[in-house]
Amino acid sequence: MDSLLKKYGYFPDNEKINRSLEMIASGLDNLVSEQVLKDCFSMMDLTSLKTEDTKTSIAKLVRKVNDLNRSYPDVPLPASVCVYPDFASVVRDERASDGLHATVVAACFPSSQSFLEVKLRECELAVENGADEVDIVLALSSFLDGDESAASEEICRIRECIDNAAARQGRKVILKVILETGLLMTLDAIAEASFLAMEAGADFIKTSTGKVSVNATPAAAYVMCECIAAYHKATGKKVGFKPAGGISTAMDAVSYHAIVSAVLGREWLNRNLFRLGVSRLANGILSALEQKTVNYF
Repeated sequence: MDSLLKKYGYFPDNEKINRSLEMIASGLDNLVSEQVLKDCFSMMDLTSLKTEDTKTSIAKLVRKVNDLNRSYPDVPLPASVCVYPDFASVVRDERASDGLHATVVAACFPSSQSFLEVKLRECELAVENGADEVDIVLALSSFLDGDESAASEEICRIRECIDNAAARQGRKVILKVILETGLLMTLDAIAEASFLAMEAGADFIKTSTGKVSVNATPAAAYVMCECIAAYHKATGKKVGFKPAGGISTAMDAVSYHAIVSAVLGREWLNRNLFRLGVSRLANGILSALEQKTVNYF
């Protein structure tokens, strides 16, 4: 489990990572500001992935985003609304601005346990129905079995599939690859998966689905950001980072904002390179900005 780590000259240093995270945590109170909170809000993928989601409920969510500036004129819109693939067209049709992206989870999310042909068709349909961004899960059935070439090939095939579907519509689509870091067990495995996903064509690497017992953690985020930095140094390519799962408070958001700033620098602190996958965070940030409890979403 060190082929890609050797290639990029990066091996996670647990003691260094812990020291860095302790320093970041100790200074968080000094980093919180109105601007940082607004920046975090603008980089959210506002997510609804409930079994009881309907076209009506997703349309209502999108309309709330459309109307946000009426109640909070100084608050930016989130980067996207993230939904199941069959609701991509609802987001596309209900949004007031193309700047609000339609993001979908696809390729048999959250387990990624199915035939590749099924995953490819689901991704293709999502793009055909308006998805601007597609979040898929690394094929852990291959990766955990030691077959990294199969895991990589699957991402490559999905990358090609969504690119072709988007090209037929004259546009491009963003691909995010979820590593499900809580199931990878070691920092070395998280680093290996990060490099694998980036080499296979991921525009973003993402921590978690939010559907397992351990989701985003500061340690996993730190390692993934260090991998992004090493990959950028080696290739010149900038890959984005998206923590997701369990991010519910304003301070959670500020913590990940601080990690990205510390490891990758301020040039990564924009919606093109940093996202927060959230279902509960929006109200938390609005509450922090307004200094009172807000239940807008």
